[in-house]
Formats: sequence, C-alpha cells, structure tokens
Amino acid sequence: MEDVSDPPFRLLCKRFGADLLYTEFISSGGLVYGADGSHQKLDFYETERPLAIQIFGGDVEKVREAAAIVEVAGPDIIDINFGCPVKKVVCKDGGAGILRNLPKMEAITTAVIEESSRPVTVKTRLGWNDESIRIIEVARMLEGIGVQALAVHARTRAQMYRGEARWQWLRKIKEESGIEIPLIGNGDATTPEKIEAMFEQTGVDAVMVGRGAIGNPWIFRDLKVYRETGEVPPRPSWEERMVVVAEHLTLKCEWLGERKGVLEMRRMYGGYLKGFRNASRLRMLMMEEVTRDGALEVLLNFREDDDAPVIATAPRPAGMTAAMKAKLPVPANRRTKAVA
Repeated sequence: MEDVSDPPFRLLCKRFGADLLYTEFISSGGLVYGADGSHQKLDFYETERPLAIQIFGGDVEKVREAAAIVEVAGPDIIDINFGCPVKKVVCKDGGAGILRNLPKMEAITTAVIEESSRPVTVKTRLGWNDESIRIIEVARMLEGIGVQALAVHARTRAQMYRGEARWQWLRKIKEESGIEIPLIGNGDATTPEKIEAMFEQTGVDAVMVGRGAIGNPWIFRDLKVYRETGEVPPRPSWEERMVVVAEHLTLKCEWLGERKGVLEMRRMYGGYLKGFRNASRLRMLMMEEVTRDGALEVLLNFREDDDAPVIATAPRPAGMTAAMKAKLPVPANRRTKAVA
C-alpha cells in the first residue's frame, strides 16, 4: 500500500470502523540512511492508535537498526513485511524475497524482536512459488521466536496478485500448525461478503483489508453492519462521497504539500467514483488539475448527472477550506515538514 496507506487515508479508514491500522511499508535502508521520505512515513496522528509501523529489508543489521528507529517513533506494534512481491524489493531479499531463505527470515525477525519493547508481528505469503510452500513450518518458526501475530496473504510470490487467493491454506494453518498466536487472513478481502466468507471458511482470527479500502473507506463500516444484520448498507450517495473525497484531498495536501498531495490523490479517484454516471468524465477533469483549490472547485461543483458541468461558479460547501484546515489533528511525532 505504498503511497496509499498514509495518515490521511488511515484517518478515514479509522473513522469508518477499521480496528487496527498499518503504515505504508518503510525501507529499513531508507531509515538507516536518513532518507526524508522514509522518515516521514513514521509520522502518524495520535487518533490512529492502535497503529502498526511496517518495515521491510533483506539486510539483518540494517533491519535491526531500523527497528530501533521505529521503536523511538512510538507505534503500538512493529510489523515486518515478508510479503511484498515487487521485483525491486524481492531482489534484495526484502518482502517475499525472504521466502527463499528461511534461516535469514528467522534472523531478521529475531533482530527486530531484540530491538523492540513492543509486540512484533509479521506479514508474509504462502511461499515463493507452488514448489516451495512451507507456510505451516514458517508459522511455527515465527511463533517460536516470539512473533505475536501472523498475517498471511494467501498467494505465493509467483502469483503476484493474479488468480484467486487460496484461502484453503489459511484453514490448513489454523488446523495443522498448532500455533496459538492470532492468524490474520489477507487476499481478496474486497467486499463485506468476501470478508465474512473468509472468516467462515478459514477460521482466521482477523482479516486484513488492503486494496478493498482504496477509494472505499466505508468497507469497514459496511462489514460490521453486514456481520450484525446480514445486509450490506446502501452505498454512500454521490454527495457523501464528494465530501469525503474533498476531505481526503485536503488532508493529503496538508500532509504532503499541495503539489505532491494533488498528484498522489489521483490514484484514489477511480475507487471513489466507481459505478457512478459520468465518473470517467469527472476523473478526467480531476487528472488535469495541479492545485488543491482547482481540484476542489471541479470536484465540488460537479454533479453525477452533469454531461457538461460548469466549473468555478458555485460556492464550495462550508468546511472545505480554512475551517477544515483548522480542524486538522496534530501529528503525534512529526519530524519532517511538507513543502507546498
């Protein structure tokens, strides 16, 4: 969830019912060498708690040093990413690359536990490929050295994000590994119905939602309603969505600086606008904007049934400018200053 799971995104997920939040994964090397971008990812709002800061890396000593830096940042949990399938990460034994070297996985995890006074958790995949699925062995090993919870994306690295997640492996871990730590399921948890099905079919203790929340922070609220009533609430109206998108954009710009916030927000519009009439037209207009005010003007004056919307004439809803800025929460531990 790099460049997605930042504090503005997490605040919205929290508001709509997420119980535990994770940061973007952070490069251990970036932390050790003092990269501004990596250190900014340590920042969070106090209202996000409970929060896990997630790190990755394939060098044991660098990960150890990074864990000490994360410890100072004060999260509730330190999480190790052994699951990212991206080539530039796995080529250096980071992310899912470590699944080719389980002794090194053990060494890295041990190093983080030794440096942390907080619970250490792990996210990983089933294995490197179908021929090397050793997740039951991995689960036992990780619990044995002190990991407090294990999240498993039910695909191999070779699968990337293709095909269906193999939830049967989550059931096998629960039934055959003998571990007592919480098992968190991940993979294809994209709707309330699918999340509930994962609980029922696998017996996992929790479900991790990633892509399903992009442009849809309401998924957490909808899941809880669905679990209580058996019915999924109606999707948010166009007006409700526009207010939340505007807030997300405003928070992004406050967090990252105006230009970067506007650019990074572009990847969110597809999820927010999916399924609405003229959504593609609005998205095109939003992609052309390079300032916060310009983007807000387009967003808040567009109507779902507008075939030729008139821009920059109607007033913005109250609270989207100075009032919203005044209500922004204060970061718990900000060390870097975004430049507009």
